[in-house]
Amino acid sequence: MMTPSFRTLPVVLAVACAAMSAQAQTSSSTSPARADRSSLVPYTQDGYVGISGGRSKYELNSGPAGLASDNSDSALKLYTGGFFHPNMGVEFGYIDMGKAHRLGGDTKAHGFNLSLVGRAPLSEQFDLFGKLGTTYGRTRTSAQAGTGVQTGKEDGFGLSYGLGARWAFTPQWAAVVEWENHKFKFSDGNSDVKLTTVGLQYRF
Repeated sequence: MMTPSFRTLPVVLAVACAAMSAQAQTSSSTSPARADRSSLVPYTQDGYVGISGGRSKYELNSGPAGLASDNSDSALKLYTGGFFHPNMGVEFGYIDMGKAHRLGGDTKAHGFNLSLVGRAPLSEQFDLFGKLGTTYGRTRTSAQAGTGVQTGKEDGFGLSYGLGARWAFTPQWAAVVEWENHKFKFSDGNSDVKLTTVGLQYRF
């Protein structure tokens, strides 16, 4: 599957914003009750919680030739969000990227994400969305002796962004598919970790 590069993100967001503006009046008139729904996020409405699982892909230096490496693993995401505008909101969540096997050791990453969310409804049941925010990540890197790579624990903030689609198969329950990119700080440098997930979302 092709994934968008960071250079294409402004274009994608511009298109999404244009679509959201065109849909805002329609969304408000066709779903008037949604604005009254509660949220776990302060100063927002139409709240939701979700859980997703999928695969992560670490963009890391694999080190010297001859050392086995596996930069992909199972990943998990838990999150909640709400909207301060029919088409704009915020989302907070926890992500666990699993681990990458490289340099004769393991590299792990997990963290908390805060994102601005923009959605473009295509119908009463289906919408597209984009995210832009930051992830506070914590990482740990171990390696085989003699690889010349610094090991240890690191933490810090990094840019995050993503795209997704949501299908509401009942008024409260929806299926969600997402692609995301999170920047983490590792002991041997800053690197991206990509995340592709499928999950369930419950709206209050």
